[in-house]
Amino acid sequence: MALSAVIVVTYAGVRIAARPPEVADHTPASNDGDSTAGATGSPAASVDPGPQRKDQTYTFLLVASDQVSGNTDTMMVLTYDTVNQTAGLVSLPRDTMIDGVKDSDGSHFYKLNGTYAYNGIEGLKKEVSQILGIPIDFYVKVNTRGFVKLVDAIGGVDFNVPVNMNYEDPTQDLYIHFNKGMQWLSGSDALKVARCRQNSYYDEAAGKWKTYDAYSNADIGRTETQRSLLTAVLKKALSQPQKLPTYYDIFLENVQTDLSANDLLYFAEKALYFDFSSGLTTSVLPGDGTVTYHGWTYCYELYPDQLLELINTQGINPYTTDITADMLTLAQKN
Repeated sequence: MALSAVIVVTYAGVRIAARPPEVADHTPASNDGDSTAGATGSPAASVDPGPQRKDQTYTFLLVASDQVSGNTDTMMVLTYDTVNQTAGLVSLPRDTMIDGVKDSDGSHFYKLNGTYAYNGIEGLKKEVSQILGIPIDFYVKVNTRGFVKLVDAIGGVDFNVPVNMNYEDPTQDLYIHFNKGMQWLSGSDALKVARCRQNSYYDEAAGKWKTYDAYSNADIGRTETQRSLLTAVLKKALSQPQKLPTYYDIFLENVQTDLSANDLLYFAEKALYFDFSSGLTTSVLPGDGTVTYHGWTYCYELYPDQLLELINTQGINPYTTDITADMLTLAQKN
């Protein structure tokens, strides 16, 4: 393919002048009803332009779907400052509490992971933007097959499995068995580690399978594993830039995105110089996952003050000034 050839030329040392992507500001409106300018052009003189974007700093919504329900089982936001070569990666717990409204019939739902199934990727981008108070420039939705192919393409990955994993679900033909500790993972192994959030056992007396949390902090532990695993995979992939055309082919076959060919080339070239050890900060949205909201149990209610601190200190904020409380839209029980 033409872009694959361009990537090879770029790796060979001939710099291809990919243009920095142009993005709309999409500055979220404050909760008091005041709106801010939200376009790439210059605002009218009488309108407050709102917070200003850092130069060549971009935000991405990264998602993977649940293989059974169609909900987004994994959701992360990445903010990448291509000038200073820093990035912030934050996980959004699947049960994050929201006041969701279905586009189809106006009925309500209260967990973030249902947004994609009900309102599509644009609905999910909007919801995440409101939670974090930042624009979401691009989305990348990967299917599980693509993740497996990428891990296999880099020759597998060495990874420190954080907990013992023992889960069986014959109805899905799913069997996860890993001991805690450093292990080499193939693509299918890595997917199982990323998916595992519960262990199971067969209760002979009851005649059925029963489950319990694999992590002491439930799904929050799994999000940490997913971030660490994704980082390990990307770090190894970028250490083998000669395989960029292979990665691109895997991307084309297994990823849905609104990134253009020029965007992909731009970010691929920038990522080759990224230092994961010093440039990447990872985190998870802070909150309480034991809340019942409108009858929905185990909702994850966000802590507003801690959330603001995380956004402004962990590399998530793409603006030159701090995000403020009036820029967030959060569901709160009380």
